[in-house]
Amino acid sequence: MSKVEKDTETWREELSEQDFHICRLGGTERAFTGEYYATKTPGVYHCKCCDAPLFDSDAKYDSGSGWPSYFQPVDETSISKRDDYSHNMHRVEVLCAHCDAHLGHLFPDGPQPTGLRYCINSASLRLEVSE
Repeated sequence: MSKVEKDTETWREELSEQDFHICRLGGTERAFTGEYYATKTPGVYHCKCCDAPLFDSDAKYDSGSGWPSYFQPVDETSISKRDDYSHNMHRVEVLCAHCDAHLGHLFPDGPQPTGLRYCINSASLRLEVSE
């Protein structure tokens, strides 16, 4: 999949106000309010901005954090990471590798086999349900 590049105004027109704030400006939704935080429906979670597959429901688990959490992406090349020093702390930001949409953050407190917790905003995702 090639890199998706659009100007800010195009993204603003294509996304809802909340989705634009989260995906393009690095915002976050309130805990326990997102569409997918408690979803157990099988399928693949895609990027809301560019439709790239990001996380499989088989890697989803209830972290108790109030956001959808996954222990691994569908493929390491589907996401990118960068240091985030906002809010007077160091975190690792998770982005869609195809369009640079802000997805959430990565923490080292997840379950095995990876020990990782990809804490992702529902507003950054679209679930493609498995038949």
